[in-house]
Amino acid sequence: MSVLVVGLSHRSAPVEVLERAAVSSADVPKLLDEMLRCPHVSEAVLLSTCNRIEIYAVVDAFHGGLADVSSVLGRHSGLELGELTEHLFVHYASSAVQHLFSVAAGLDSMVVGESQILGQLRTAYATADGVGSVGRVLHELAQQALRVGKRVHASTGIDAAGASVVSEALADAAVGLGKDLSGTRAVIVGAGAMGALAAAHLRRAGAAEITVLNRSAERAERLAEKTAEQGTPARAGLLEDLETELARADLMVACTGAIGTVVELAPVEAAMTGRAGRPLVVCDLGLPRDVDPAVAGVEGVTVVDLIALQRRLGGDAGVARSVTSARELVAEEAQNYLAAQRSAEVTPTVTALRRRASEVVDAELLRLTSRLPDLEDGVREEFGRTVRRVVDKLLHTPTVQVKRLAVGPDGDSYAAALRTLFELDPTKPAAVAGTAEQLTGADVARALEAPLEPPAQTLERGR
Repeated sequence: MSVLVVGLSHRSAPVEVLERAAVSSADVPKLLDEMLRCPHVSEAVLLSTCNRIEIYAVVDAFHGGLADVSSVLGRHSGLELGELTEHLFVHYASSAVQHLFSVAAGLDSMVVGESQILGQLRTAYATADGVGSVGRVLHELAQQALRVGKRVHASTGIDAAGASVVSEALADAAVGLGKDLSGTRAVIVGAGAMGALAAAHLRRAGAAEITVLNRSAERAERLAEKTAEQGTPARAGLLEDLETELARADLMVACTGAIGTVVELAPVEAAMTGRAGRPLVVCDLGLPRDVDPAVAGVEGVTVVDLIALQRRLGGDAGVARSVTSARELVAEEAQNYLAAQRSAEVTPTVTALRRRASEVVDAELLRLTSRLPDLEDGVREEFGRTVRRVVDKLLHTPTVQVKRLAVGPDGDSYAAALRTLFELDPTKPAAVAGTAEQLTGADVARALEAPLEPPAQTLERGR
């Protein structure tokens, strides 16, 4: 069994494709259940954020697992398989571990170094655990990924490279308003985690007032109360109040996580009437989009959305020293994790070898008793101890060596040799080797058509 990652992100797919593949929190349990019903998938976690949809699955065969997971994503998104695979990326075995650790560290984020992904990973794991789609493999991997993410943020200073998509969107909003955000009136549409993050950034930026609008009045009131307690005047309302609130606002941040448009064109147009040219900036951070695209054509309105952010942030090729340190730390942690896993996998083989040796010794001592029934008890016991010492000494070096060699890249081949030589389990092949396997685009399409397991050698292609 090996870990397979299949996904789309801001690095591999345009926002339009991400929108179609987006999975709402309400749909996550349904998709996890659908994946567990697939013949090659035994565990699954689904991570869905504003700029990525990723499936982490434990599979018994590479191509079978890839076909299963891709089919589920294709049915959910309504995309043809060929259209979907053009934008998919795939990681397998050791490459899957490296990718997850990089995601947890914020190295794969649109804004490198953002820490919000840790909370999103934790939520994804908790959801999967709640519906019973997490087993031993993904439990251990997810917990280690969260530890690695925390360590990277605590020890490398990568946070300085970027806080979150929200902070970058608000930076663009300030440009659109032609001033900093101090003294502005802001409307937040959505009272979830992203809305809370937007409120925190606006509070630190010195916003004069924040209004939280949400379908659920209770959640809106809770976020407004928390914001007010921290020193920024805040009110709560319902989405029906949008036109009234926009008429007096300078800025709106929409981040509901809903599937479908939440902010329609009509209330925005009506709100802009009588503003005497006063600009309004709309930050649409929903995936799919919360704001009707036609809003961008309303006079006086500037829209900042994920497409604009992707275009701007994607051009930043500079890598800070802290980011380099983070990448090195992630690589080290991934190597250590994989070495520990390989070492753990060889333990049953060593145990089986010692058990087989003990069974042989017991059988031979029993045969000795039947042939020499009159042998003195003391002699028989001493003979038994001698035989066991000889066997233990003969097994000591190979068992110590196989454990030491197991932590290397080809470690499992040594355990496989032991299983073959001593016929410890002749009907069960060795576990899938942990070589890095990363594919994308056309590679995925070819993999879905291929009848064989992935090649033994490492296949790395940039995204």
